[in-house]
Amino acid sequence: MHASPGAKRTEARGIHGTALKVRLRARPVEGAANAALLDFLAAELQVPRSRCVLVSGDASREKLVRVGQPPRDRTEGLLRAWAQGPTSS
Repeated sequence: MHASPGAKRTEARGIHGTALKVRLRARPVEGAANAALLDFLAAELQVPRSRCVLVSGDASREKLVRVGQPPRDRTEGLLRAWAQGPTSS
């Protein structure tokens, strides 16, 4: 994942290189952006927040996240939609 903190709102915004780009409203202060990223993924994938773990990239824009047991149909649909990018500005 490619995280962009300090955005107007938290949202997935397509592909950045080979990673999903996620804009985060939170600032990169004291882990707030990392927490916002995990909260966003948990909410969108409809899994408990405890199943979302930041594996690497704590202080980087490039992050590796593990989500335990997400619902397959929902995850595939979201990834397809996110990869296509925003439908409006």
